[in-house]
Formats: sequence, C-alpha cells, structure tokens
Amino acid sequence: MRAVGTVLALVVLATVVATGARRWRIPAPSLLVIAGLAVALVPGTPALHIAPQTIGLVVLPPLLYASAEELSLRDLRTVWRPVTLLAFGLVLASAAAVAALAGVLTPLDGAMAFVLGAVLASTDPVAVTALGRRLSLPGRVQVLVQAESLFNDATSLVLFKVALSFAVASGAVGWGTAGGEFVLLAGGGSLIGAAVAGLVVLIRRRTADPVLETVIALATPYGAYLLAESVHASGVTAVVVAGVLLGGSGHRLSDARIRLQVGAVYAVVVFGLESVVFSIVGLELPTLVRALPGGSGLWPLQAAGLAAALIVMRSLWMLPLSAAVDPGRSRPSIPVAGVLTWAGTRGVMPLAAALSIPLAADDGRTLPGRALVLVLTTAVVVFTLIVQGLSLAGVVNRSGLAVEPEHTLREEAQARQALARAGLAHLAQVEDLESVPEPVLDRTRRILRARLDHAQEQAEEPSPEGTPLLAAYRGLRREVIAVQSAELRRLYDQHRVSDATRRALQHDLDLEEAGMGAG
Repeated sequence: MRAVGTVLALVVLATVVATGARRWRIPAPSLLVIAGLAVALVPGTPALHIAPQTIGLVVLPPLLYASAEELSLRDLRTVWRPVTLLAFGLVLASAAAVAALAGVLTPLDGAMAFVLGAVLASTDPVAVTALGRRLSLPGRVQVLVQAESLFNDATSLVLFKVALSFAVASGAVGWGTAGGEFVLLAGGGSLIGAAVAGLVVLIRRRTADPVLETVIALATPYGAYLLAESVHASGVTAVVVAGVLLGGSGHRLSDARIRLQVGAVYAVVVFGLESVVFSIVGLELPTLVRALPGGSGLWPLQAAGLAAALIVMRSLWMLPLSAAVDPGRSRPSIPVAGVLTWAGTRGVMPLAAALSIPLAADDGRTLPGRALVLVLTTAVVVFTLIVQGLSLAGVVNRSGLAVEPEHTLREEAQARQALARAGLAHLAQVEDLESVPEPVLDRTRRILRARLDHAQEQAEEPSPEGTPLLAAYRGLRREVIAVQSAELRRLYDQHRVSDATRRALQHDLDLEEAGMGAG
C-alpha cells in the first residue's frame, strides 16, 4: 500500500511540475529532477529505494519504444556511419576516460572505476528524447543525437558486464568472451526485435478494433524486452529495433481513428512514466548520499570532474564528425559540434545499471565502493539533466542551428497545398467517370479549394500565429463546434438521444476540432 501511495504522490508531483514546465518553457525532465531533489531534502521524507528490475522491466520498454518510433528509418540511413562510430568508439573512449579519472580522483579501485566508466559511457535515449522534443533542431542533427542514444546501449552493456566481472568474479571475463557476449546482446536483440515487429505487423493487418490495437501497442515493447532477456540478449536493443521498424510502417497498418486512440493512450503512458522516473532520479540522490561511508565528502567535486571529462571527451569526438551532419560541408562545424556535445545527457539507463551492481562479490566479501559508484552515477545524471538540460535551448539558439518557425510553417503549408491539389485532381477523375452524385462532388471540391486557399496564403506570408484568415476560420469553427457540443448535451439531458449516440457524435466533433490543429 505504501508503494502505491508513493507512486500516486509522484504522479501528482510530476503533473504539477510538468504543467509549470510548459508554462515557463522549461524542459520538464530538468524541472522534475529539481522537484525530486527538493522533496527528498524536506525533513521527514522517507527514503526511496527502487529495485533495478522495476526500472528495467516496467519503465524502460515503453519509453524506449516511444523514442524509437519517433526515429525515421529513412533519416537513420543518412547518419548510420557517424552513429556507428559514436556507438562504438565514443562509448569505449568515454568509459576509459572516466575509469582513468575516477582512479585518480576517488578511492575506487581499478575494477570499480572501470564499472563506473562503463555505467556512464553511453547517453540515455529517454533523457535525450524528452529534452529534445521541444527543440527546433535541424533534422539530421536531431536524428544523429537520438539514434546515437538508442544504439549505443549494446556496447555500454557489454562493457558493464565485463567490468562487473572484474569487480565481483573470481575469474574475470576475457575480451574474447566479451566479443561473443556483444554478438549475442546486439545481434540477438536485433533479430528478436525484427521478429517481434514482423509478428506485430501480421497481427495488426488482421485487426481493426481500436481497443485491441491499443493493447498490442502497449504489449509490444514488453514482449520484445522479455523475449530478448529470456535468451540473454539485449532487451533494450530488441525494443529499439522493433520500435524503429514499426514506427516506419505503423501508418500503413491502421486507420485514422485507431491512430488517434493509440497515440492518445501512449502519450498518457509516456508522460506518466517519464514524469515518475525523472522525479525518482532527484529523490534517489539524497538517499544514496546518506548511505555513503565516512570520508566520502568530496563526492560533489568528483562528480563534477567526471561530468566535465564526459563533456570534453564528447566534444573531441563530435568536432570531426560534425562535418557528416551537413553533406555539403567538408570541414567540421563548431556550432554543430557544440550542440551535439551539449545534447549528450545521461539519464535513466545509467541509474538502472548502477542500481543492479550486486552488494557482494562471488566470494562473499562486501563489494567496496558500490555506494560511491551509485552516488557518483546519480550525481552525474542529475548534473547533465539540470545543467545541460536547462541550457540546451540557449545553446541551440546561439548556435544559429535552430529551425525558424516560419520555415516550418512554410514547409507545412506547401505540403497542404500539394495534398489539396492531389485531392482536386482525383475529384476531376471521379467527375469524368460520373460515378458520384454532383452535390457530393461539389461539397468535397469546395472544402478542398478552401483548404488550398488557406495553405497558399500561409505559404506566402507565414507567421507563428497563423494568417488572419486561417485564424478567423479556426476561431469561428471552434465556436460552431462548441455550440454543437452544447446542443448535443441539451438533447441528451432531455432524453432525446441515447448515450451511445451522444458519445459517437461527440467523438466526431472532437475529431473535427483536433483536425484543425493548434490555433
């Protein structure tokens, strides 16, 4: 009962904080971490202990799946070379740099310093996606950052297992064994993810029920994760591969009604899980600090030094790779490298890995340095989410890479023109066949021409607020929909329509209002 109360309290806290974050235009993950820290420092707040299995099994699969679905397979093909270099080279270099520095700055022995380096080596897809969702980054930059964070898990996970074997096992795992482990983790996870995606496609092609589609969407990441973990492959890799493949084909497997419902349900799930997990990051740090042994008071400086080393190492890799972001550029770009460096935040996955470190070695002795590794990992995660998260938008704006709102509006308006013209061309063909009544053709033609006029006006003079004609149209249409909704409620209150009829008609009105977009 206490655990349920804690989760509900976190959801309420996260909802309040996320509402404030949207109003103040602050990244919600950063504000949630700060709120978690503030709550944990209040006297009398109970200590929070989260099992790593809870984060790994309950939280990560749907969040990773949602992040992977947002990644375009078409765009991924354009950046696969730098993503491969980062997923292997940068992870290994970062782990080595952190391990070497931790050996100098902290009392950790070599094995535990290596564990710490492996834990902090990779960026976190949940944090990167959550922070980058509101940024106006160019397409290739956004894809590179997101794809790197999604595909560097297998490398860091193998490193973590190798490092842990040195720390806890009487016989350390060799690098040859580590290579086989990597093939099993990454290759096995990829095959299982692709197989799950293929199975889901076959099922969804035979399903037209929104409820079943929603259940399938929610069960897919958990199924891929559990199936991969059961054969000792990477569950994270399986979820990512399944998400990328289904994200690229999902729009062909369902109709608009199903997509609206599944999208709405997943938005709620992702919001709830992200909110709770980032709050937990803030809540965990004070609890872990209290468990530190005596003589560990320098942990804030040690964590700051490790975070700085990760940033420096990342910048050294990103500067030469920045030329790959722009195909027309032959030399590295400092603004691009700066944005790519500052977007490399750590988050939930390093925390879950650190929490999974066992309490004792295989021979029964207490594992030295575990508490310090947990504190340093959490502190670096908190640092990146707060410092880099709060300043990332400013870095993007000062770099000159931010995509202007006018560009986005113009691109959208031009696409709307093309869609309207395609519709009118089809109507012309239908009219020649005389297979549809003229009143139906005339009504459809008038709607498409109105949309074409609006799109042309918006393309000529785009503005973030929309054109006056379009804004007036949307305003008037919303007023009409509000009147229609009120009339529908009146008919229902007077028992002139059934509840089923009321729900069906209200759903149609909601779809029409949602189809107008923001305005």
